[in-house]
Formats: sequence, structure tokens, C-alpha cells
Amino acid sequence: MVMKTNKSNPMGRMGVLEHLTELRIRIIRSLIAVLIGAIAGWVLYPEIISFILGPYCETLGTDCTLRVDEPLEGINTRFMVSTYVGLALAVPVWLWQFWKFVSPGLHKGERRQGLFLVGGGIVLFVAGTMLAFLTLPRALDFLVTIGGTDLITEFRAKAYISFVIKMMLAFGLGFQLPVVLIILQRLGILSYVTLRRQWRYAVVIIVVVVAVLTPSGDPISLLALSVPMYLLYELSILYGWLRARRLRKISEDV
Repeated sequence: MVMKTNKSNPMGRMGVLEHLTELRIRIIRSLIAVLIGAIAGWVLYPEIISFILGPYCETLGTDCTLRVDEPLEGINTRFMVSTYVGLALAVPVWLWQFWKFVSPGLHKGERRQGLFLVGGGIVLFVAGTMLAFLTLPRALDFLVTIGGTDLITEFRAKAYISFVIKMMLAFGLGFQLPVVLIILQRLGILSYVTLRRQWRYAVVIIVVVVAVLTPSGDPISLLALSVPMYLLYELSILYGWLRARRLRKISEDV
């Protein structure tokens, strides 16, 4: 339970209404962060479009224009990009507000470990999106050439931008695997021994999940995300082994 200590409430316990008020404040702050990020995305839209076009232009060369078929598609595309940028820029704020909401009810050690997991999740998400962007030129080249030379490639603006964002989001979410597995181990739902024994099933599950997550379905993206996810799976096993070793040593010292 969230705790707040004051003179009238020495135990620091919050009632249901206080919890709801606290939650409302955190949600409002998170939405304000999204709005500010969206405004920044609207202002920086030309630079963002140039950045997103990078993999496309690397694949097709200088002739890498995006097609607009409807009168409102230009402004709708700008709104879409601004919204995605706002959501992306607000992720640290979301996580921080969530952390501030739950951390008062945790012990000091749990707060420190939880803060480490939140920070690690942000770093892994950014690393995943960067890997996706680096993989996109190869994936696009495969998708463009597999249809044959008789097809003229000219993507719609909304479809291409949505594709790039979904790819980056898929990689970012895939890189959250160790965070999920570490939390499950700390809750006692999984153990590193179970993860180590079931590694063959993990490989199959990872490949299937990646195939569902990535919108392209091309083998390059599949391989580029599956391999790091399995390495992160092994990293989770290493964490569990080190944690079990530390707890065993503590119990022996006692």
C-alpha cells in the first residue's frame, strides 16, 4: 500500500479515495508529457520525416519520395507522426510516474531494485528501436526486390511511416524480455533452472513471437530480433543463477 507520513497520519496509510486522487494526478502528468512531446513532434516534423526516410533512401537511392493520395493525408500524417513522437518522448515520464505511485509502498531494497529495472527497461527499449532502424534498410531492400524488377516502388506516406514506427516498437518491446523474466523470477513464478531446461521451447516461442510482432515478416528482421532476444533470455538465466548464489551465500553466513 502506498504510504505517506504526516502528523495527522503517523502510519502513513492512504485510503481508497487518496489512492484514486494520487493515480489521477499521475495520469494527468503523463498525459501532459504526451501533449508536450506531440507539440515537439509537430514542430520538428520536417527533421523527423527526413530521419524516417533514411532507410528508404538508402534502399532506393535519391528517388525516395513518398506518395500522398488524399487531400487530408498530409495533415493526417503530420498528426500521426506528432502523436507517436509524443508517446515515445513521454515513456520515461510514464515509467517515472508509475514508479512514484508504487514505490512508497515498497521496502528500501525493493525500491532500489525496482528503479534499476525501470532504468534498464528504458535502456533496452531504446537499444531495440535503434537496432530496428539499423535493420530497416536491409529489410526494405528484401521487400522491394522480392517482387521483381517490373514493379515500381513508391510507398504511401502514411503506410511507410506506420511501418517504420511499428518495426521500431516491435524491437523495443522484444528487448523487454529480460525485464519480464527477472520480475517473474523475483516473484517466485519462474526459476533460472526452469528457464535453462526449457531453452529449446524458448527458441521456438521467441521465433513465433517475433514473427507476430514484426509487421514485415521478412527473414532479415526475424533473425535480427530473434537472436538478441535469445541472448537476453540467456542473460536472464545468468541473473537468476547469480541471485540464487548470492541468497545461498547469505543463508550460509547466517
